[in-house]
Amino acid sequence: MRATKMITSSFLIAGLALSGCNSDNQTSSQSATPTTPASSVQQPSAAQSATMVFTHGRIYTVNAEQPWAQAVVVKDNKIILVGSNEEAQDYISETTQHINLQGKMMLPGFHDVHMHPLESASEATQFTVPATATAGEYIDEVAYAASQHPTATWLIGYGHEISTLLEMADSPLAMLDEAVPDRPVIIMEQTSHSMWVNSKALALAGLSANSIDPIGGVLGRDEQGKLNGILYDNAGNQVMELAMQSLPDAAQSDYLGLIEYTMPELNKAGITSISDARTYWQRGHLDTWQRVANEDKLTLRVSLGLWAYPHMNDNTQLAKLKSLYQSNPVELLQVNQVKFYMDGILVNTTAAMHEPYLENWLELDGNRGLNYFTQARLEKYLKALEPTGFDFNIHGIGDRGIHEALNAIENASNGQGRHRITHLEVVDPFDLPRFAKLGVIADAQVAGDFTKPSHWPETIPLIGSERAQDLVPIRSLSDNNATLTLSSDWNVSPFNPFIGLSNAVSRQPQAITLAQAIEAYTLNSAYAMRQEQRVGSIEVGKLADLVVIDRDLFEASANEIRNTQVVLTLLDGEIVYQR
Repeated sequence: MRATKMITSSFLIAGLALSGCNSDNQTSSQSATPTTPASSVQQPSAAQSATMVFTHGRIYTVNAEQPWAQAVVVKDNKIILVGSNEEAQDYISETTQHINLQGKMMLPGFHDVHMHPLESASEATQFTVPATATAGEYIDEVAYAASQHPTATWLIGYGHEISTLLEMADSPLAMLDEAVPDRPVIIMEQTSHSMWVNSKALALAGLSANSIDPIGGVLGRDEQGKLNGILYDNAGNQVMELAMQSLPDAAQSDYLGLIEYTMPELNKAGITSISDARTYWQRGHLDTWQRVANEDKLTLRVSLGLWAYPHMNDNTQLAKLKSLYQSNPVELLQVNQVKFYMDGILVNTTAAMHEPYLENWLELDGNRGLNYFTQARLEKYLKALEPTGFDFNIHGIGDRGIHEALNAIENASNGQGRHRITHLEVVDPFDLPRFAKLGVIADAQVAGDFTKPSHWPETIPLIGSERAQDLVPIRSLSDNNATLTLSSDWNVSPFNPFIGLSNAVSRQPQAITLAQAIEAYTLNSAYAMRQEQRVGSIEVGKLADLVVIDRDLFEASANEIRNTQVVLTLLDGEIVYQR
């Protein structure tokens, strides 16, 4: 079993009343103690007897045909009734686990279709540096980390903001060389779109002033053309690959982070399904997920998005990706998505834009950002991988990157894919109706504070005031009938879906309704994972992926929504979290 049932008759879960057999002749504010002896209760037939019965709830189903209910009945792992308290009585036997929700709200389990669970919770990262600090403070922090890991071949860190390094008078390269001159150091910037390295790391990667920029990446340089220790986008990714491959226990660290922290915390937040949006199969990420599945330890439904390496030979990569495809609806683990980057990000001027940036930090040709994958190359991958069954999860932040991704799908898709473009920070108004027209899912993240309208002016120095308006335009996309999903991009933003819901309904002028936001986190995201016939709403015949929370979201303010606590989470009819 994936998770042992963790409750028994007469045990209370955060105020929910449970009993083995219960006549249910009480109001929602009373306990669920039986009022009639079990022997005198008319027992249902074996075929009708339920495993679990939930009554007296505010059950929001995300089913347009029946939006609300009082009771849900589960037999084994399937929902067999969604209806009234009275109807549910017919399914209660001596062996039924009856839970009186006492007016609490029940929803379908939440989905997060864009996160980085192995990267975010891996114990492979050895140290963290502050987002901002002085040169001396950084040197001290890194030197101390080196002293704490005297046998590490590579020192791997995380935490700074790119603007901190760019605004310093000191050379980023010289800072790390002073801190650790004898071993390679690599520190991931908070967005993961740049790496800070020392001279030893550059040497091991074979990089020098004479090196050319790799596909989808930029080698940071000083005014004299020498490398400055900052590697942007795919240039940094390639060096991080070297660092990770040097760790003898990286796979074990990833595994422990997943089972000891990530999955329990996701279940605690009411999340029952996720997409790993960057499964580095060359680092063994697929093997780690497969190990967890084989050991029957998954407490989530998982779709893996295999990373498409920009610098890899296309024929070799396409053959490998096809060989890794796995899709069996009855299994919790699916390998049925591929993750592509069209571009980088705004804050380091690598997001692909139609018009040039107002500042020219990286001296890219045309100063309009970069492409990891060009439109033509994405079309090639669509034609090759769609027949296998893969759906594409495409990173697109700049208006040009998003436009080119839509073009590729329009030109090359066979119409069977459920492709999505994620992030969607700067969307050309021309492209808004194309999402619905082409059947492309619009995946957005609004849980991070940096996505709030109050932060939009921060991009004005880079892209001007007109383009800095309406970033991540979820309302405009919804108004244009796009299928909208909301996700976290954890650990860039918190994975707590209630923070995302709160921000989604309050980010004027790009706010959406609560019903739209819940649908984006449940049924629409289930559609993106090709499991909307099995989960994503509370309907008869669907699997019992359910979450109980401590308040009615429709009666709560935006601030109250973000403070919601989960009381109970079920996956496949089994309790995987209880408060």
